[in-house]
Amino acid sequence: MAGETGGVLAIGAHAADMELTVGMLMARYADEGHRATFLHLTMGEKGHARLSAQAYAEEKREAAMKIAKELGAEARFMSYGDGELPESEEVKLEVADIIREVRPRVIIANWQGSIHRDHRRAYHIAVEARFLAGLSRLERARGAVWVPHLLFAENWEDMDGFRPDTYFDTTMTYSRWLKAMDHYEIWRDPSVGGFAYRDYYTSLSRMRGCLSRHERAVALMRPDDDLVNRPSALLI
Repeated sequence: MAGETGGVLAIGAHAADMELTVGMLMARYADEGHRATFLHLTMGEKGHARLSAQAYAEEKREAAMKIAKELGAEARFMSYGDGELPESEEVKLEVADIIREVRPRVIIANWQGSIHRDHRRAYHIAVEARFLAGLSRLERARGAVWVPHLLFAENWEDMDGFRPDTYFDTTMTYSRWLKAMDHYEIWRDPSVGGFAYRDYYTSLSRMRGCLSRHERAVALMRPDDDLVNRPSALLI
C-alpha cells in the first residue's frame, strides 16, 4: 500500500447526489488544502419532467462541472445510465482503479437504505471498491491504497436505517454552496424532479447545525463497525 494519500472522494449514484448532501463539506476540505473529488456513477438523466434523458444528461454534466469548480473540487463521470447502474465486479474494479488513482483518505458514499436501486447499488459498489483498492495482491495498473475513513451521506431517498453520528461544521462554506447549487435545475425548480431540493437541504443544514451547536452543519453516518465520532476537525 505504497504512495501518499490525501483528500476526499465522494462517490454518488447520480450527479447531484453528493453536491446536495456534502457539497458544503467538500468545499471545506478544499478550503483547508485537501483534494476534493466528486465521482458520479450515472448522470441521473431520467429524472426530468420535461427534457429528454440525453438533453438532461448534457445539462447536468455542465452543471456538475461548474459546481465542482466553484466548490474548489473536481468532477469525474462514469458512463452508466440512470436506473441501469450494474452492481458488477467490472464496475467495482473500475471504481477501485479510480480510488487507487485519486488515493483519498476519506470516501463518502450513498447509504444502502434507499428507495432508489441505483443508490443501493452505489453503496455496495463504493464499499467493495474500497476493499478491492486496498488489496495489495490484486494487480492493477496502480498500486493498492487503503482508505481509512468511510462515511455515508444523508440523502432524502436513503433514510431507511440512516443514523447520523458524525457532524461537521459547514457554516463558512454554506453561502458558496448555496450559490453554486443554482447551476442544477432541480435546485431552482421543484417541478423538474418533483421534490423541493433547495428547501429540504437548506433546512437540513440548519437543523443539523442546531444539533451540533453550529450555524450550519452536515451530518454523516459511519459504518456499523466504527465507533461514534464527533471530530472537531476534518478526517484526513
